[in-house]
Amino acid sequence: MRPIQAVGFDLFNTLITVERGALEDAVGRLVQSLVASGLAVDGARFVEDHRSAALRFIEETRRDGRETHNRFWIQAALEVQGVLVSPEDPRIAEGVEAYFSAFLDHVRVIPGTLEMLETVGQRYRVGLLSNFTHTPAARAILEAVGLAPHFEVCVISGEIGFRKPHARAFEALLSELGVASPDMLYVGDDPEADVAGGLQSGLRPVWSTYVRDRGMPFAPGYDPGDQDLGESGVPRISDWADLIALLDEEHPPC
Repeated sequence: MRPIQAVGFDLFNTLITVERGALEDAVGRLVQSLVASGLAVDGARFVEDHRSAALRFIEETRRDGRETHNRFWIQAALEVQGVLVSPEDPRIAEGVEAYFSAFLDHVRVIPGTLEMLETVGQRYRVGLLSNFTHTPAARAILEAVGLAPHFEVCVISGEIGFRKPHARAFEALLSELGVASPDMLYVGDDPEADVAGGLQSGLRPVWSTYVRDRGMPFAPGYDPGDQDLGESGVPRISDWADLIALLDEEHPPC
């Protein structure tokens, strides 16, 4: 087997977790922003209208792999309430920023992550590939929690227009790191987006079950259900010690 040259990571539920109540806080901030901007929003109805729009747009991304954006969810939810505005309206842009500001307050780095990245970065090229619709918010989170300096490359789906498990997402990460797919280990929690997507793109995926194994809340918008990998042969890790041990098996330190 070819030696590993690079290690890629997912973000949510893999490197960081999100506290309970984050989504409710985010939608609440969004509603407050829209009302403050003068839009006639029925706050109680808007929560469900926004959720329905989000689910519809996300389902579309599963069919073609193209990333969506929260501004379209907001515009669609407002339309249901008879408020007709463009998704490019500055008031929606302000609402988007208000929505994502909540996540800055509710994300937490999984213990030991920064130390793990320091160790891995001494031996391999390290990159990030995250499904996140609003790129500025993703990069703000990475900076706020101290993760950004540990990655040579940070690829955000909202920036490239495609999201995992689409091959274009993984190709962007590989291209920016300058490595071939068989030479990259990719660590993520989502059996469909991270593991199946990684396999289909020729990477060597590792299934991280830290959040699942501890019964912690998953990031909003992701329902793991009862997914399992069966006899896929994909390595499973429950903490960073497991990952380091796996890397040592693949390439023992000198």
